[in-house]
Amino acid sequence: MSAILRMTARRLLTLVPLVLGITLFVFVVLRFSPNDPAYNALGDGASPEARAAYAEANGLNDPLLVRYLRFLGDLVQGDLGVTSPPSRPVTDVIATAFPLTLQLTLLGVLLAVVVSTVLGVTGALFRDRWPDQVIRVVSMAGVAMPSFWLGILLIQQFSLNWELLPTGGYVNPSESVSGWLKSMALPAISLGLPVASLLTRIIRTSMVEELDRDYVRTAIGSGLPRVVVVGRNVLRNALITPLTVLGLQVGYMLSGAVVIEAIFGLPGLGTLIMQGVTAGDPGLVQGVVLYIALAFVVVNLAVDILYLFANPRLRGAS
Repeated sequence: MSAILRMTARRLLTLVPLVLGITLFVFVVLRFSPNDPAYNALGDGASPEARAAYAEANGLNDPLLVRYLRFLGDLVQGDLGVTSPPSRPVTDVIATAFPLTLQLTLLGVLLAVVVSTVLGVTGALFRDRWPDQVIRVVSMAGVAMPSFWLGILLIQQFSLNWELLPTGGYVNPSESVSGWLKSMALPAISLGLPVASLLTRIIRTSMVEELDRDYVRTAIGSGLPRVVVVGRNVLRNALITPLTVLGLQVGYMLSGAVVIEAIFGLPGLGTLIMQGVTAGDPGLVQGVVLYIALAFVVVNLAVDILYLFANPRLRGAS
């Protein structure tokens, strides 16, 4: 356990410059936005004198470094500023939308993990036979299929043709669990299936490599049931590489959820960032981008920690 704590502490230390780099990049890019914060705050009828006074009062004329340090100080306190009129704290607006994006991402991850594990293991156990061939073809097609295009196809088939699921909208689980599942089913499938296809190929390859190792033949030859060897040893060792890939894919799914939410009309971070871009609200866009980027970092840290538990050799090396 001490080895895991030491390696976790190292990971946390490496996150400090990474997070600072993310905040600096987002801050600098949005400072070059053509939108004038004074114009957004005061409205169309504000005079040049009023905009100049607003800029002076809010430090918009200060050097970029001074403004960045002030931005970091506010960020540490959880202050991301306010949206364009009607003015609301950006953190409050994001706090209402982020849970939906998180729900969608987690459902997509759950779907991807279950489908890829079943198909990947099946393909490896039936290597080069017809189940493996079918799974390889299907997974290849899934990898090549963009999630937004899949979402449109699902709407056309399941919503418009068969009328089984809604075309969009969101039902809170506190109101109706079944309604929530129906509203999230197509978005989660759109988000999770391409990732499931990629993980299926990786799990299948890892399983095949692991099944060819000497310890597997020795264990089976000594009389241990094949099911026990595969479930207890092979699967655990084979999932180490897919676990690393999953960490990256979860981050990409968080950002991909933005597009899926726009397609299905879900009031998550995707809707917020579209509203911010349309309304010319750089503060809102900045807050959403920071949330997604920092969530990406946190997810990868969690996967790194899981990787330490799954791979004893790393713990021994520390």
